[in-house]
Formats: sequence, structure tokens, C-alpha cells
Amino acid sequence: MHFPPGMVVVALLSGLVAATGGALLAASARRRVGPHRQAHVLLAAAAGAALLSLLVGVTAVFASGDHWAHQQGQRTGWATVVSIGTTISGLALGAALLRLPGAAATPAATARLLLDGVIMGTALWFVGWVLFSEPTLLLGAATPVACVPILLPTVSAALTAGLTLIMVLRTAPPRHRLVLLGAGATAVTCGGLGLAAGLCQGGPAMGLTGAAVLAVGLLAAALAVRRVDPPWQVDVDLIRRDGEYAFVPMFAMAASAMYHLVEGGRFDAFGIIAGSVEGFALVTRQYLALNDVRGYAGRLAEREAHFRELAHTDPLTGLANRRGLLRALYRCAEADVPCVLLGLDLDGFKNVNDMRGHDIGDAVLAEVGRRLRGNLRPGDLAARLGGDEFAVLLHGATDADRVAERLLGVLGRPYEEADGPVFLSVSIGVAGHCGEPDVELLLRHADLALRYAKQRGKNRIERYDAAYDQLLRRRTLLEHELRGAIERDELRLAFQPVASLPSVRPVGAEALLRWHHPELGNVRPDEFIPLAEECGMIAKLGAWVLHEACYQLSRWLADGHDVWVSVNVSPRELHAPEYVVQVADALRAHHVPPQRLVLEVTEHAVATDLDELIRRLTALRLTGVRIALDDFGAGYSSLGQLRRLPIDILKIDHSLVAEHEPVRPVGKDGPAFAPMVDIVMRLGHQLGLEVIAEGVTSRTELAAVVAAGCRFGQGALFGWGVPAEHLEAMLEAATSPGARPASLPPGPTAAPTRPPAPFPRFGLHPAPPVPAPRASAAGSPQVGPAAQGASGGDTPTSVNQNVGSVDSSREMRQA
Repeated sequence: MHFPPGMVVVALLSGLVAATGGALLAASARRRVGPHRQAHVLLAAAAGAALLSLLVGVTAVFASGDHWAHQQGQRTGWATVVSIGTTISGLALGAALLRLPGAAATPAATARLLLDGVIMGTALWFVGWVLFSEPTLLLGAATPVACVPILLPTVSAALTAGLTLIMVLRTAPPRHRLVLLGAGATAVTCGGLGLAAGLCQGGPAMGLTGAAVLAVGLLAAALAVRRVDPPWQVDVDLIRRDGEYAFVPMFAMAASAMYHLVEGGRFDAFGIIAGSVEGFALVTRQYLALNDVRGYAGRLAEREAHFRELAHTDPLTGLANRRGLLRALYRCAEADVPCVLLGLDLDGFKNVNDMRGHDIGDAVLAEVGRRLRGNLRPGDLAARLGGDEFAVLLHGATDADRVAERLLGVLGRPYEEADGPVFLSVSIGVAGHCGEPDVELLLRHADLALRYAKQRGKNRIERYDAAYDQLLRRRTLLEHELRGAIERDELRLAFQPVASLPSVRPVGAEALLRWHHPELGNVRPDEFIPLAEECGMIAKLGAWVLHEACYQLSRWLADGHDVWVSVNVSPRELHAPEYVVQVADALRAHHVPPQRLVLEVTEHAVATDLDELIRRLTALRLTGVRIALDDFGAGYSSLGQLRRLPIDILKIDHSLVAEHEPVRPVGKDGPAFAPMVDIVMRLGHQLGLEVIAEGVTSRTELAAVVAAGCRFGQGALFGWGVPAEHLEAMLEAATSPGARPASLPPGPTAAPTRPPAPFPRFGLHPAPPVPAPRASAAGSPQVGPAAQGASGGDTPTSVNQNVGSVDSSREMRQA
């Protein structure tokens, strides 16, 4: 047979293109390293087998050209060789597709992809069998109906096409390179099939066409993987809906079978085998899917149990968290098992985080968890509720006290850390079920008992008492009502007079805050003022007191009364940056001379931050007001601190004034005196301070402080806190033309323990005594020593004192 030049050119080009593609794939396999090199080696092996098949097939086509019709047996042998090579090439290409990066990460995923490819490939083979067999005979006379060797390449081509189609459909975009590789692999197997079919029965044209298709497929595959491993990711998620991959092939086979029967065809062994393979592949695929779903469901159940346990466990200590404790409490309630709940809180733990760092704090908390676990009975539950707060649930109420005592000692031991031990104590609140088990009520009772333990000094155990509820309700109600007390005009100022001694004339007053609620009645200052300090209301109350006191003082000064007013300042107000501006604004708004306002600071404020306190007081004195140290002698101020504090007035605490046994001068005649008052008087005069004796309640105490040289006094003997109009009446009476100075009280032996009623609180005198101002070391004027004016007459001069806002300790004493 004479071949046209075109067929020769096609054959030569096919060989050249196939050789180029094979060389590129071989080079790609040589330079690849890592776990995905195997896929490129398989591609190179497939290219080699395909190239060999192409060369054998093309050579056989040209060798049989002159005796084509008479060499059927020889051509069938060559077709068998090409079919085997094509089948090997197709299997290698399919294996390479499965080994590509991201294609199948596990053997199970590989099996699922392979089964899906078999299902799709079997459907394609069956449809092709229907189309190319009798009675359809799509290729007509060229159809190789009696060529058994092409059976293997048809199967290989169908499987390769089915696997390629499945991978392309399941790969996330972009997937153009995978499409090119899959198309190339399919073209290689289909081209080999065409070459074998041409040799067997179809003719040289079909054989050379198959060779050309095979060569183009090799080149396409080489171009698809020539650079880097493509980032393909085949989705084999079990949750994904992929029923169409089983439905569409079965529908195609069913439709083909119906068409075949309608056209008069019949099913031979090959058709029955194809249907059986499809059915078994579908059943196997569904079995694997069901098995995977079961495993997935089992893993989900394990994870759910694990996460459920994590949701009830504190990650730092390994104890139960609040959810875990609530779960245990509800179980106890459902089983009606008596139990006791201990609430625990570490005392001073915030300082550990602030001073030693959160890492040390976490280590301490973890050690607390270990100690709790190691000191509980079997069945009891320890939980960390958050921060440094813990809880212990005890089953049975018999040993609750003993367990609480043991935990108090165990958790109070030092916590050894790398940079030194940490010392902490613990407060414990104990609560048990009362009557019907109520989880929320038990938690609330334990929390109340714990709060009570903290309030009573910490490092102790307190059992829940019903009185806690009443205290808490009243506290909550007071806090709520206090926030609107100013707007509802429920607050008033009472003024306790400060008297000049020995004339006992009123020369000043201390402003005291009073609260009258329309339903609760008079609320004690020692109850609502600490509450205001805790809930952040103290600054607002202090500002109101300051302005009210300045307003009343301006009215008295306008009426011609020579008087000063003092108010108490809480430490929180004093350390507020804007407080100095508030004082200056109040003085300016009410036109009050600064020297008429005295700000009283308690010794408790001195105990916090002395350097910061000195800076604040110095800034206040620059406004012209006077500073008084209240409650001196309560145990906070040292003599060194007293020398550093920028103060003008020293107010002796009532505990020093109320001595039971006044001392008489040794070897001298004269009234008895209080030795501590005498010492403080001398100390104050040496430091250039004026001294006021507080809490004078009897004539005996009055005689003692006068004998000590004290020029000013304050207490019940001179009057309780009274409304502004009452104090104004006292001032009017003291300055009336007919007033007479009051005589000194008799000595302590003749003095009654309580003043007679009526007791002349204020004697008549022309004007109040006022200490002469002097310049302090800092350059600001101070009250002069008492010695400079103690013996002089009570001449009217300005009294330099200062006002604070609110002081809980004084309010408690003077309520």
C-alpha cells in the first residue's frame, strides 16, 4: 500500500511530539524532590510506555502497508502489544493522578477517589460499548467489532477519563492545569486505543490519527506539570453532597441500556460484566462511605465528650469551673442528697499579680488547685469560679467544719516560687441546704458568708446566717437610694460648734453630713458614708458638702459673725487631681475668704501614701485654706510624719481627752490635767500648730484640757451637731451686748459626770480668741503657737482654719 506524504508527515510529527513530551516529563521527574516526586516518576513511566507503544504501532502501520489485507494475524499481534503498552500507560497515568499534591492525603481518600473513578469509567465504557457495538455501530464499517486486544485499552481509557472527570469536578478553582493534565492523560489512553484499533481492523488512517492524539496528550501532560507542583486540593469531605457522582453514571447506563434494547440490540458477556462492575463499585463505595460516616460520627462523639468536659473544667488549675460546679449542684438537687458549699477567696491575691507578675499568680493558682484536690474526700468537688475565687462542694454536712478548718491551714501555707515564697491567707464562707434544695440559693448563701468573712477581717471561716440577707438588702437599698439623695434634697448639714476656752464661746463649726430618707428615716453616717466610699459616690457627696458649707459660711460672714467652718476630706477626694480646683471654685463661687475654710484630714489618710499626701496638702494650702489633722492619737501618725505634714491645726482624738484619772501636778496646787493632752499640747506648740481638743463631754474633761493649755474645744459639752439656724442663734447669743463670760468649771472632784441641764455652753465675751498667724518653713502662713495668745484677752481677729468634706470615723462617733 502506498501511503500519502501527509500520513508520513503526521507519523513523523507524532513521533517527534511524543518524544518531546516524554523528555519533558522525564526531566520533570529528575528535578523533583520530596514526597510528591513519585507522581512525576509515574508520569515519566507512563510517557515512556506510551512513546514505546506509539513507535511500535506506527512502525507496524508502515510495515504492513503493502500487504495490509493479508497480514491480519500479524497486525493483531502488533495491536496486542500496543494495547498492553497503552493499558500500562493508562494505569500509570491514573496512579500519577492519585499521587499528585492534594489529591488524596490518606489511603481511605485514595480508595474513595478510585472507586468514584471506576464508577464513572464503567459508565463511560458501557455507553461507548452501546454506541460502537451492534446495532448502533457509530464508526460504521471501521468499527473493530471482532478485535479482542483492544478490550484492555478501552477499559484503561474509560478508567482514566472517569478518574480525571471526578478529580476535576472535586478540585477547587483554579483548576485549568489539572484539566490540561487530565485531558492529556485521557488523550494518551484514547490515542493508544485508536492506534491499536487501527492496526487491528480500522485501518492506517485510524491508527495514525490515534498516534497523533497520543502524542498531543503526552505534550499536554508535560506542559501541565513542567514548572512546580500545582496547589490542587481535591475535596473528599464526607459531609459534602456528592450523590450526583453516583446518580449520573447510573442514569447514563440505564438510558444507554434502554436505547440498546429499543434498537434491537442484546447484551453479551461484556455488557453484563460492565453492569456488574458498576453495581459492585457503587455498593463498595457506599459501604466505605457508611463506614467513614460511622467513624466520623464516633470521632465527633469523642470530641463532643472531650469538649463537654473542657467546658466544665478550668484550664489553669484542672478543677471544675462554674459550669462544672453548677452541674454537680443540680445533680445533688435532683438526687436530694444533702451537701455543703464552701466559698473560698484568696486574701491579697491582687498584690501578687501586681507585684510579682501574672506568671507567678498563675503558678500560685495552679498550686491552690493541687492543694484542694489533695485535701478533699472522695466524691467531693473543687472548682475555680474565676480569678482567685474557688468553691468546694461537700457531700454530707457532718464534716464541713473540719474540712473548712483543714483548708484554711493548707491554703495558708507559703507558696514556694523561684524568686521567693508567696504568703497568702484565705477567707471561707460555709452554706448548706435549708429545706428544699435550691442551687441558686445555696450559691448566694455561700457568697454572702464569704463576703461576711472578708468584712470581718479575712483569714477566717464564717457560716451563713439569715441576718446577712437583711444586711445585704439594706445595703443594696441604701446604695440605690443614696445615688439620688442629692437630687431629692434629702441631705442636710449639721454644724457642731468649736468653742474658745475657757470662755466656751463658739468661734467655729464642723460641718457634718446628715441624711433623712422619707421611708428609711434618719440613716446613720457610719452606715451610708462607708457605702459611698465603696460605690464611688463619695466625691459627689464631698462636692455637695463643700459647696453647702461655703454657702452657709458666706451667709454668716455677711451677717457679721466672726466664724470659720471645717469639713472633712476623704482620702479618695484628697487624691483626686481635680479636688484643688473644686475647692478654689467653691471659695470663689460663694465669696468666702480662704482662711475661713478648714479641710480636716484623718490619720487614716496619712497611712496610705505620705509623699502623695504631702503634695496634695501643699497644693491645697496654696489656695489659702487651712489644713487640720483630725483624730490625732488614733495610732497612725508618727512624730516624723507630723513634722513633714503641711498642716496648721492638730485635733486631739477623744480617746486621749477622755482619760479616767486626771493627774494633779506634783508638789503644786492647781486643777488636775490630762497628761496625754498636755503632751500633745506641748508637741503642737513646739511645731507651731494650734490644738483643738475633741470629744469634750464633761466639766472634768473641760477642766483638764484647759489646765493643759488648750485654747479650743469641741464635743457634746459645747453642743451636738445642730442645723445652721440653731448655730446662728448661738452666735447671736454669744455676741449680744448683755452677754457675760462664763466662769471656769469647778475642779474634777466637784464636777458631775454629766453636765447639768441647762448647762451654759457658751459664755458671753466680746470676741472670740484667734491664734496669730505665722509663716511656716514653706512660706505659707500658719496658726501661731498657743503660748503667744493663751494669756491674752480674747480679741477679735481672723481664725485660720480649714474645711474637709466627709469623714466616716468622725460621723460614726458624732451621729
